[in-house]
Amino acid sequence: MTLTLWFSLLAACLVISLTPGAGAINTMSNALAEGWRRAFWGIFGQQLALIVHIAIVAAGVGLIVARSPVLFNIIRYLGAAYLVFLGVKLLLVKTDAAVRDDEAPHIAESAWSMVRRGFWVNLLNPKAIVFFLAFMPQFIRLDQPALPQYLVFGATTVGVDILVMWGIFAAAAHPFKRLTRSPKGRRTLNTVFGLLFIAVAGLLLFLH
Repeated sequence: MTLTLWFSLLAACLVISLTPGAGAINTMSNALAEGWRRAFWGIFGQQLALIVHIAIVAAGVGLIVARSPVLFNIIRYLGAAYLVFLGVKLLLVKTDAAVRDDEAPHIAESAWSMVRRGFWVNLLNPKAIVFFLAFMPQFIRLDQPALPQYLVFGATTVGVDILVMWGIFAAAAHPFKRLTRSPKGRRTLNTVFGLLFIAVAGLLLFLH
């Protein structure tokens, strides 16, 4: 991959990562609930899903999914159902007790749980497969060895997404952290992010 082509890929990855979606919502929700540093685990899970998407497309399986309405819709409905589940789960969280500076009632979510949720949030999006199917060929030269190009593509895509998710979306949640100190604030944040998850699920179902 030439340097010029790589810079084009870098710019495209920045635009894609900066576009808000389920991954960004999940990242901000994690940052508010668990803090900026621990939000990385959810981001890590999302990147594992991106790697799987890239591997699927590179192996030719993505074309099968894109051309099969049945497979596409199965993944689409599973993805929407999972996002609705996450949204409803947030809406039903109890936020009765206020948090004082001298107490810490919050039980931290395990890193594995955050990785797992981030993975499924990104993986169960069939449109990501279709997107990579249309996006990747523009940066892969058929007259050059494929593996090094796919490695550069994957490293660039994942690297940019980590920087954007952790450096922008997770950091953007910090000013709202103070709201987590009161029951009303936590209720508001849970409602907002719960509805956002459900809204993204609706977009996944109804926008073709």
